[in-house]
Amino acid sequence: MTAVNPPARGPLPRRLLPDNHEVVDGRLFIGGCDTLALAARHGTPLFVYDEEHLRSRCREAVAAFGPGVAYGAKAFLCQAMARLVHEEGMNIDVATGGELHVALAAGVPADHLVLHGNNKSTAELEQAAAAGVGRIVVDNFDELDRLDDLHARTGFRPRVLVRLTPGVEAHTHSYVSTGQNDTKFGFTVDTGAAAAAIERARSSPSVELVGTHSHIGSQVFAVSSFVQAVAVMAEAAAPFGLEEMSVGGGLGVAYMSHERAPTIAEWGRAVGKACARAGVTARVTAEPGRSIAAAAAVTLYTVGTVKEIEGVRTYVAVDGGMSDNPRPVLYGSGYEAFLPRAADAPRDRAVTVVGKHCESGDVLVRDAAVPASLAVGDVLATPVTGAYGHSMGSNYNKALRPAVVFAAGGDARLVVRRETYEDLLACDR
Repeated sequence: MTAVNPPARGPLPRRLLPDNHEVVDGRLFIGGCDTLALAARHGTPLFVYDEEHLRSRCREAVAAFGPGVAYGAKAFLCQAMARLVHEEGMNIDVATGGELHVALAAGVPADHLVLHGNNKSTAELEQAAAAGVGRIVVDNFDELDRLDDLHARTGFRPRVLVRLTPGVEAHTHSYVSTGQNDTKFGFTVDTGAAAAAIERARSSPSVELVGTHSHIGSQVFAVSSFVQAVAVMAEAAAPFGLEEMSVGGGLGVAYMSHERAPTIAEWGRAVGKACARAGVTARVTAEPGRSIAAAAAVTLYTVGTVKEIEGVRTYVAVDGGMSDNPRPVLYGSGYEAFLPRAADAPRDRAVTVVGKHCESGDVLVRDAAVPASLAVGDVLATPVTGAYGHSMGSNYNKALRPAVVFAAGGDARLVVRRETYEDLLACDR
């Protein structure tokens, strides 16, 4: 029988690690902090973020799109993250009442928040009204009805952007492609729904229409997809002379050794040129999330078992899994793996990294290459886990959600503590 693991690979490419990392005597340091010491202190699984990496990407986004650019909070949000992006001059895009609550609790001014969602409840709209959010991105006609009712009851008249569906098929996983006509999001341009929604919002006493919005998908590597969306949006909005246009988020990041992704600055330049060609006079902004947070973090695990099936596969089981990173299960997403104690070592052993959950599909890295010396008790890391890991995590099998630390200048501060067994009972009655 032929083994199914991939051929051996070299050391992990340093470009997949956070900006402010270094390797000292083989050991990985992030933000001046020894990752193995962090694992010993805080336990595993553990998310370790390079704080200055986060700040640098926020500054890059503001430089590329201006002060109205918003961080896509669904990528990763906690109070410390909300404060950080606000300090760096970004607004925050929130998609639920929960995200709105966290941002407000962090002290972010409500007028720096943009509320999204394809099915905002009346309660969420009331929450937004009470706080005084800066923008609401309107997604459907039912929502306009709810805003009419809310205005009649409270006098609340929000500034809104109408979300357009431009009919652009971004080259990404179907589950995170949102710009095509067949989607639950927005008003379709091709059918005339977008024009009708703009007309209704413009004439409505319940809202103040300020612009249009689009989001074509996530993990998009081709900036040409955004250029196509700009052309459609510009044509659709041209008759109305609106003040703002948001191209949303979705810029891809490299997770694997063979991948390359545009920078936020390159994305901004491409969008700017497309807007100039289309004669856009509106203030153009965006909502990066993954491209801010993903590459800023690594996840640290402890190896619990190594199961070798001769001629078939070697399984390396760690103390996390689909509860802290569901992307491989949901999307078949690929990741790399390495040992922080030997960060520059050749990875000449082929394995499959799995979690501890009661599912055969609980796979973190199907085709991983690690150093031959890997053994039970080692700390194993996966890079580029700063987005859609902790935020999409769960308590499946009643697993405890991991802790999160921000590392900078040789100091690591705990920004999200590890859950306890008592936390699992907090909502039980």
